[in-house]
Order: sequence, then C-alpha cells, then structure tokens
Amino acid sequence: MKKIAILGSTGSIGTQTLEIVRNNPDLQVVALAAGSNVDRMEAQIREFHPLAACMWTEEAAANLRIRVSDMNVRILSGMEGLLEIAAFPESQVLVTAIVGMIGIKPTIAAIEAGKDIALANKETLVTAGHIIMPLAEKHKVAILPVDSEHSAIFQALNGEAAGGQSIEKILLTASGGPFRGRTRQQLKHIRPKDALKHPNWSMGRKVTIDSSTLVNKGLEVMEAKWLFGVELEQIQVVVHPQSIVHSAVQFMDGAIIAQLGVPDMKLPIQYALFYPDRRPMGGKRVDLFELGQLTFEKPDTDTFQGLVLAYQAARMGGSMPTVYNAANEMAVKFFLDGAITFLEITEIIGEAMAQHRTIREPSVEQILETEKLTYEYILKKIW
Repeated sequence: MKKIAILGSTGSIGTQTLEIVRNNPDLQVVALAAGSNVDRMEAQIREFHPLAACMWTEEAAANLRIRVSDMNVRILSGMEGLLEIAAFPESQVLVTAIVGMIGIKPTIAAIEAGKDIALANKETLVTAGHIIMPLAEKHKVAILPVDSEHSAIFQALNGEAAGGQSIEKILLTASGGPFRGRTRQQLKHIRPKDALKHPNWSMGRKVTIDSSTLVNKGLEVMEAKWLFGVELEQIQVVVHPQSIVHSAVQFMDGAIIAQLGVPDMKLPIQYALFYPDRRPMGGKRVDLFELGQLTFEKPDTDTFQGLVLAYQAARMGGSMPTVYNAANEMAVKFFLDGAITFLEITEIIGEAMAQHRTIREPSVEQILETEKLTYEYILKKIW
C-alpha cells in the first residue's frame, strides 16, 4: 500500500490524482489540502477517508469541521496546516498540485521529512530551484515531474547516464495554444472566454491562460533547467499542435527519444505515483493511422513575447524568475477580471522585470518578499 498526501486536491491535477486512486486500490490518501472549495473537500473526505485535511482560510476550515464532525479526520488551516500535511508522518509521496509560490515552503518541509515529491507546482522550481534541487539530493528524495512535458523528458532519460551528461538538447513541445498563427493585431481584442478554450488540454483557468500566452512554456523552460541539470541553451521549444509528442531528448550521438500519448494528464500523474513501474490505464490510445501526421513549428516569439521574457529571466537568474512568475500571476488575474487586455499580460511582466534589481542567491524569505513587492508594483501601476 502506497500512502499519499495531496496539496491542491480540489483543483484539476488534484481531482485527476484522485481518479487514479479510485482505480488503484493499493493507493491510499492519508492527507488532503485545498484552498476554499469546502463542498468538494467534504466530498473527498467522505470518499477517501484521509486522516487530516487542510483549508487555506480558518473560515473555510471551521465550516468544514462542522460538516465532517461525524468523520474521524483532523481539520487544519493556513500555512501551518499546509506544512503539517506536507510532512505528514503516514505519507510516502506528496503530490504538490497547489498553484503559486505558496507551494515552496510545504515542498521544503516534505523534502526535509523524507517524502518523495510528485511535482505539479511549476513555481517551486522556477523561483527556488537553487534551493529545492540541492535539498532533495541531500535528503535522497526523488523529484518526480507531473507536468506532461517534464514527465516525457523524465521517461526519455530512463536508462541513460545520470546528471544530463549525455543530453545534447531537450525538445520541449508546446501546443501553441488557442491563438497559434494569429498576429498581435488579431490578439488586441481577445476576451477571457476566448483564451480559456484550449484546443487539446483540460486544465485550470490560470494554466490555460498561461498556455495561450506561452508564459506556461516559459515557466516550463525554467523548470526543465533545474529538473534535468542542463543549460538554458540546451532547451529548445518546439510547437507541436497535435500534442501527441509530449517532449523529447536529443542525445550527444544524435539519437532522439520521445514520449508520445494522447493529451491526458492522468498518464504523467500515474507514472509519477508508481515510478519506476507502469500500471494499466483505461482511455483512448494514439492511433497513428488515424492521426496520419505529426507537425512541428518554431514558436512565434514576435507575437508571444512571454517566452522571450522567460529566457531573459532565466538568464538573469536569482530573483528575476520570481518577478516573471509573480507579475504573470497578477496580470492573469487582472485579465480574467476584465481589468487589462490580453496583450497587456506580457507588457506588465516586461515592465515588472525592468524595474527589479536582481538578488543573486535569494533565500525563501527573499523570494517571497520579491513576490510581494512585485504585486505591490503592479497594483500601483494598474490602479
């Protein structure tokens, strides 16, 4: 029996993780954490019987305590509760499906407690990779990527020399999002409902917007650098509209190994939970005859400048990726609220980066302070 804890259990990755638990009776959920969706958390507690659950606000936690007073479950709240869930003694694996830099401290707590990490929180490595990866090595903890692209790279590297010495290039695929092929002029009047229509993937609102701007791919570039120990110049983004090749690795002898599959996040989640084993999984399979062809394009960095800014932030390093990420989070929120236009998302990221003085090796406290100052800068700018 493998025992898991999940941060972000009511979101897209969290609910898909629980689908896998339903289909694998040797997985047991011992702890859950979520933001504010009390209805969904109550339903999860009643189905999976965790020993503890956490809501972000005490108000939501108090509501949940009343609702599940007939259950044998401890209800926690806030960052203190998240840290307890992350380091929960009964768990072996922590699924970090929480969105944002709120995931950094719980991930550190889990690593220090010796938990393997099924990582679906990009921000943790984007902003604190220089802290997380050495800490995981020190505690001999596995970082198992859940993103489809990073899982594909991880799978392609199986059986190869550790440490990335044999890697010539990582080919990080991108669908191109809903606006592939459009010009900046055509994107001027894009509304949130347009940007939320991803052609291939079912994701949360924030990640879907990030995919439409290619900021999501920029974050994945920074994450890949830390996960696989490669230089930035070794990561090439390739637009692949069919989303069948989830990413590939080109080795020093010229060989390319790719991982293919239907666009379904449950595959990389399940692979991370059972690594190094594979389990049967239902659902559609890739039919190459039906598919007919796979196509690949260069990303349009003139139109989608979020990717260019990501490479700039990664080259500058230190606290700059934090500014990139925080500025994007705030800009996406304003866009979804109708306060800014679609093109202003990346304009705001660029302006926030331009006014920041980089801290070379930021501590966790400095990372979180940089996030706070970036939010304040953007709030003043917009209001």
